[in-house]
Amino acid sequence: MTERKPKSRGAGLPKKPRRGAAKKRTSAHGGEAEATRYYYKGNRHKQLRAFVATVKLGTLSRAAEALYLSQPSVSLQLQALERELGTILLERRRRRINLTDAGEALYELARPLVEGWENLDRDFQAKVQGLQAGKLVIAAGTSTIQYLLPELVRRYRERHPAVQLQLANVTGKDGLAMLREDKADFAVGSMLDVPHDIAWEPVRHYDPMLILPPDHPLAAKEPLELQDLSPWGLILPPQRLSTYRLVDLVFQQNQVPYKVAIEVGGWDVIKEYVAMGLGISIVTGICITDADRERLAVRNMSRWFPQRSYGVVMRKGKFLSAEARAFIDLIRPGLLTYRDYDEPGHSGR
Repeated sequence: MTERKPKSRGAGLPKKPRRGAAKKRTSAHGGEAEATRYYYKGNRHKQLRAFVATVKLGTLSRAAEALYLSQPSVSLQLQALERELGTILLERRRRRINLTDAGEALYELARPLVEGWENLDRDFQAKVQGLQAGKLVIAAGTSTIQYLLPELVRRYRERHPAVQLQLANVTGKDGLAMLREDKADFAVGSMLDVPHDIAWEPVRHYDPMLILPPDHPLAAKEPLELQDLSPWGLILPPQRLSTYRLVDLVFQQNQVPYKVAIEVGGWDVIKEYVAMGLGISIVTGICITDADRERLAVRNMSRWFPQRSYGVVMRKGKFLSAEARAFIDLIRPGLLTYRDYDEPGHSGR
């Protein structure tokens, strides 16, 4: 007889996989299928939540603080996510986290999912019970807040009195920064150049208007040419604003000289100075009221200057809350049904 050797302790039992090593599992068809399962896997939602927080805040420590986790926990979740997806998502450079191309693609997909999940309870209650609470932040310029939004705000407050509404009075540049940092739900205003990570849907259009004192020589001149404005001092908003840049561009393109007499902010101030005879101005039709036409001469300048369009501005991939959607429906019912605001776009980071 052949002598059998005694089995060692634990023989015949499956070996415990090493930490971090992949394990095999049985597929639905009965065969063995390789599955990349790691000791620290967690669920996908936690991993994506850590990933989105890290990208938005720029460092692991800030992400950990925002998620009430330790920094090693966030790091392990990110490592597990990269292993499971089989690609590098983040790179460390001088204490900052930078996205790879793959990370950029995942961020645009994951961000609205994570934001939607975090707002699920609130939006569910809003759907079932109506908007009984919540907060809505809209970024807009002075002219938009003063002339375009008042009626919309009145109707919104009548329908949703419990919603805390904040109108952030900012320039276009600062409004885009608020959108990218998630400090505003959306913006309302005019745009000359639309960045690749921003979605914009124009809804109102206004002609450019020349305003003058009623007894001004140009008030009744026919035809009125662009060069007729050269001898007269213009009253314009500050150079940092789009109106000034647009006026300058038109004069430069037509090689017509012009001069600025007064540089001051606010359409109401400009109209008052024109009425006092301190100069003439080119404004957007949005700010012209019936009372203005009684004290000022108003000439349409659409032959020379382009129309200004005002509309809804938001970051591509942004998850809109129920409060935001309710306000946008007041601007134009069904606006979101034909424009996909949740389409992914390249980050402006």
